Amino acid sequence: MIAEAGHYALVLALGLALIQSTVPLLGARWRDVALMNVARSTAIAQLIFVAASFAALVTLHVCSDFSVVNVFENSHSMKPLIYKITGVWGNHEGSMLLWVSILALFGGLVAIFGNNLPLSLRAHVLAVQAWVASAFYLFILITSNPFLRIANPPIEGRDLNPVLQDIGLAVHPPMLYLGYVGFSISFSFAIAALIEGRIDAAWARWVRPWTLVAWIFLTLGIAMGSYWAYYELGWGGWWFWDPVENASLMPWLAGTALLHSLVVMEKRNALKVWTILLSILTFSLSLLGTFLVRSGVLTSVHAFATDPTRGVFILLILCVFIGGSLSLYAWRASALKQGGLFAPISREGALVLNNLFLTSACATVFVGTLYPLALEVITGDKISVGAPFFNLTFGPLFLPLMIAVPFGPLLAWKRGDLLGAAQRLMGAGVAALIAVAVLWAWTRGGSAFAPLAIGLAVFVIAGALSDLAERIGLFRVPLGTAVRRARGMPRSSWGTVFAHAGVGVALIGIVCETTWNSEYIGSMKISDVAPIAGYELRLDDVKQRHGPNYREMVAQFSARLDGRLLDTMTPSKRTFTTRGATTTEAALLTRGASQLYISLGDTARDGTIAVRIYHKPLVLLIWFGPVLMAFGGMLSLSDRRLRVGAPKPAKSLRGLQAAE
Repeated sequence: MIAEAGHYALVLALGLALIQSTVPLLGARWRDVALMNVARSTAIAQLIFVAASFAALVTLHVCSDFSVVNVFENSHSMKPLIYKITGVWGNHEGSMLLWVSILALFGGLVAIFGNNLPLSLRAHVLAVQAWVASAFYLFILITSNPFLRIANPPIEGRDLNPVLQDIGLAVHPPMLYLGYVGFSISFSFAIAALIEGRIDAAWARWVRPWTLVAWIFLTLGIAMGSYWAYYELGWGGWWFWDPVENASLMPWLAGTALLHSLVVMEKRNALKVWTILLSILTFSLSLLGTFLVRSGVLTSVHAFATDPTRGVFILLILCVFIGGSLSLYAWRASALKQGGLFAPISREGALVLNNLFLTSACATVFVGTLYPLALEVITGDKISVGAPFFNLTFGPLFLPLMIAVPFGPLLAWKRGDLLGAAQRLMGAGVAALIAVAVLWAWTRGGSAFAPLAIGLAVFVIAGALSDLAERIGLFRVPLGTAVRRARGMPRSSWGTVFAHAGVGVALIGIVCETTWNSEYIGSMKISDVAPIAGYELRLDDVKQRHGPNYREMVAQFSARLDGRLLDTMTPSKRTFTTRGATTTEAALLTRGASQLYISLGDTARDGTIAVRIYHKPLVLLIWFGPVLMAFGGMLSLSDRRLRVGAPKPAKSLRGLQAAE
């Protein structure tokens, strides 16, 4: 009965979404307050039913009900409880149910916390949100029903993909989906603005917190996915320009541009048409990522679907929403007034330049990711576009962007003083030059451009600190006064400092890891010692042990530096008998922000074990940077101006607003 209840809850959610997608629009057209308020109640009810459906699937997995196809194909009675729960979204059907659950969550949050929105705008936003939800409910119910039954239930399940049986799966997909799907709110606001033909600074104030929430989660989701691939897949790398990795990077780049554009629109009531377009493109790229992962066009550890019917259905959804929204944009954008003007040398100009670089970088990733797929469809030829293409196109676009980042916050709105900003960044420039000189003097090997790249990263970090020092008057006023100013500084300003510094921190980690990474690849037997980057790693023992649903070969290494024992590292290889698959569990030893990394390979007949050992200097900065960026986003989100939003209309004016 649990499966049937979950299925019918999903059907009822579809019915509510269809009501939500039509009735409020009629209410807005007829100026009927009661009909427009239907959007709020149906959005909340829809969220309740989707949550019930998702809870039903979780219950089926936890109880190991193998009469349900989804549970049989993706679970096992001996699997640890945490992986029974996370296995719910470790497959196509369950992950799509999570997708629409998060979509309904954001719609419900707008319904609950959107009381300060004009009634007609809220009705249009929730109606557009319901259009997207209805399409994906139909997709799930027609092609990807997670509640299908098996006529003759088996005793045991096939188990989950062993690679996905990791704690990273509990965090990475939900965070990524909260980012992906969260941009649907920006999309819905943009379409609502086009329908109403009205957009202003208040609109940007309403949209910005939702966009910021989605951007924070997508930033953390991408970072978590990168770290998961780094330690779980045993490759020792943190980014491979995999098409599915690119599918999450593209909306992040567009979303970052959207955030900066919303700032300009909120402050100066400018860039209206550009902001609307970015809102549409960001969610369109999220839908594109869903298509790439769920359609079966890609073969990847991330990709679940192989049924072409599903791919055609998602492609239709893609065409309807992307094509329809861009057509509406082309028709209605000319009716939107552009707003305030500004000089090229100004904070607005710096943010526009930032957006141009970000969207150009996004376009290069888009072309490199989709061109091989399009070529195969048209000609049948298969080609691969790998890291060399992306490094040669993506990297040069980020170089001028990084130079420009510190200047933006130091320029005035409307008309800025570039020379004055450069003078205030003199200290940051000196710090960057010192970093370059020190690295050139002390480092050996690697690219000659690496010290310059790190100097650029130091410039970005020091530039963010220079902005902070300028705001609080550090070294120009008494220390106590500077501290009081720092306490009174808006949290969004603090958020900008942390987010920009996070970019520089991540760049330092990327350059150090890729330039001065050391590796040892060979075969070892017990008592052998592998030297790497001044460390000595001795293979002490190899033993077998049993886990809940796997057998495991564990190697024990002692790590020494200058003859002193640091720690014991225990990499392993796990064999999952049900799936007949093997996974590699890397061992990590953290020293500051650097890591020693050991991954096991195959065992030879003579008893030797193939091993990969890496020393990765400052590698943790790669992920600390995005965490710092997300922290900056959270500080901005906690700013009272964003939490309050636009002023709430007086009760006496609400009826007039609804009737406009």
